[in-house]
Amino acid sequence: MGIEFLPDKPIYQQLIDRIIGEIIRGTLQPGEKLPSVRDYAVEAGVNANTMQRVYKELEQMEITETRRGQGSFVTEDVTKIAKVRDAMKDQLISSFIQSVEAFGFTTEEMIHHLQERGGSHD
Repeated sequence: MGIEFLPDKPIYQQLIDRIIGEIIRGTLQPGEKLPSVRDYAVEAGVNANTMQRVYKELEQMEITETRRGQGSFVTEDVTKIAKVRDAMKDQLISSFIQSVEAFGFTTEEMIHHLQERGGSHD
């Protein structure tokens, strides 16, 4: 099986982003148990050490918590999840703006174009 990874970004970071995306979208709910490191590594087609690093980083970000003898769980603190969602939004917007500016487009041009394409989909 496995996951298709982009060549220009570390695999562990792509896995972190994937799990955070699942939490933000609600695919993974607050308090939900994550697969074991070994099971997720097999599913993703990566080394167990890579998944261990992913879980460790998620815990340091306070997105997940490890319960001794039970495994890793999504935090039940919805405020932390909301903060991560906002931070991800800021990161995506910053990246978008940098790309737009690199091509010489103005923010106003892009806002206008985005509005023409359908506006926001909140």
